[in-house]
Amino acid sequence: MRPVPKPSTSRPQLLVSVRDADEASLACAAGADLVDAKDPANGALGALPVDAVRAIVARVGASVTTSAVAGEPDTASALAPCVAAMASTGVDYVKVAVRSEHPDAALAEAAEAAGGRLIGVLFAGDVFGLNIVPRLAAAGFRGAMIDTRSKDGRRLGDLLLPDDLAAFVAACHAHGLLSGLAGSLDVDDIPALAAHAPGYLGFRGGLCRNGDRRNALDPLRVNAALEALRALGRRDAA
Repeated sequence: MRPVPKPSTSRPQLLVSVRDADEASLACAAGADLVDAKDPANGALGALPVDAVRAIVARVGASVTTSAVAGEPDTASALAPCVAAMASTGVDYVKVAVRSEHPDAALAEAAEAAGGRLIGVLFAGDVFGLNIVPRLAAAGFRGAMIDTRSKDGRRLGDLLLPDDLAAFVAACHAHGLLSGLAGSLDVDDIPALAAHAPGYLGFRGGLCRNGDRRNALDPLRVNAALEALRALGRRDAA
């Protein structure tokens, strides 16, 4: 595992979720900043088999930042084992669903299992308070993201107000955590979400053929998202 680069401060980084090594190569070639291993046929945070993630890391791990989803454990006690299994693949970050009711001890155990590389994922449709952000930081998490649980056509902005998203990102910044926003995003969502200054914007369906997350990635859509982000960086630098 190589040292993890810090995200650029000029623009959010582009996270592209992939389901296999071939898609990972495509995303990397198209310019993705982070390749995220995920099973799009198994819910919002469906985990791929460990061997599939190892194949992704072997294919692109030296040339791009990588992450992998460890799933949505049913119980707090299942957090650490799920995380440890995915951390063993050599990815730069591990992502796992967390809930406000998870005890601090279970969060700390999960963070330790990832060796300081754990990203906690919160769902926009769930009830959670910003007090979970300092709890994740205290437990040793590396970052936090918001995603949408139900892939029913509703996008992140349909479930949370801009002020809510801005407050989440600001809380992450205040507590030294990487931040990410995701949830059925489309290229058109980039300017408004980038204004909140998250570290990453996460995509799957919006970058797939016909906008269907179960279809293959479309390199033209990946390029369009990257160009939209680069345009923001150029504008801010002007």
